[in-house]
Amino acid sequence: MLFSFIIPVYNRPDEIDELLQSLTQLSFQYAFEIVIIEDGSTIKCNQIVEKYKDKLDISYFFKSNSGPGDSRNFGMRNAKGDYFIILDSDCIIPKDYLQKVSDSLTLEFVDCFGGPDKALDTFSDIQKAINFTMTSFITTGGIRGGSEKIDKFQPRSFNMGLSKKAFEASKGFGNIHPGEDPDLSIRLWKMNFKTKLISDAYVYHKRRIDWNKFYTQVNKFGKARPILNFWYPEYAKITFWFPSLFLLGFIFSILFAVFSFPYFLFCYVFYFGMIFVSALLQNKSIKIGCYAVFASLIQFYGYGKGFIQAFTNLFVLKKKPEEAHPELFFKK
Repeated sequence: MLFSFIIPVYNRPDEIDELLQSLTQLSFQYAFEIVIIEDGSTIKCNQIVEKYKDKLDISYFFKSNSGPGDSRNFGMRNAKGDYFIILDSDCIIPKDYLQKVSDSLTLEFVDCFGGPDKALDTFSDIQKAINFTMTSFITTGGIRGGSEKIDKFQPRSFNMGLSKKAFEASKGFGNIHPGEDPDLSIRLWKMNFKTKLISDAYVYHKRRIDWNKFYTQVNKFGKARPILNFWYPEYAKITFWFPSLFLLGFIFSILFAVFSFPYFLFCYVFYFGMIFVSALLQNKSIKIGCYAVFASLIQFYGYGKGFIQAFTNLFVLKKKPEEAHPELFFKK
């Protein structure tokens, strides 16, 4: 089985440098290839790629900007492998990553897998706090990963594998973003392809974003989920409502506290205290613990608000997804 790493990039040559450097360190005895797709960048990474031509089997393509999903499809169409591994450009790969993927697929082959992410010690405090919030079982990280069945996992495209057979059958990613990865997973299930989580095939995901960009990201995640529920109602879960209900409950708890009934608010204080302590113990930093609480607030507010907005537009006002939220769709 020949693995092809598919990596779209947009204006991030420094990230590609770090990612490619980590790929040169893989402890995998068999050949693999790397396909870089420059998605209409104004700051290109072609010179960075050239540095690794003698160390890696690497191909570089430049195309007009059409979004990460279409760029991944472009890369898979031009790849030589029969199994594609899709990465974000802001990832760093552990030495044994590809061996773990290969071992897992040899033991139990599936046409699509996903892996988790972790933070390196060299990451900034904000990156570590956001990573905690996005992956912890006590935040929506649990909804995104931990509460899903291992053999019914919806892989995320920062760390995702897809067989050539499944790609050709499904035509790959759609033009929604974010949400293109669960959309692909569901379409694969409908075609009787299996997915799974390879829990020890993790990547280090830098998420180079500030607080404003983090809000924009999770707000779009919230908007995307009702669209997926609209397309595939049989796969909707009550847990997808949790951030919105959490947000509404927080607002009402504040109102109750104003009228001398603070007990609901105490529950929220206790919950955020749990986040602080968990992040503190995991990262051994009071600062990161505080940042994690702030990141959780942004996550619940951004996702919850986006979910309510999209749900209202689709299921109450009966708007079409592309009309209600054109910001989530790339024009083909």
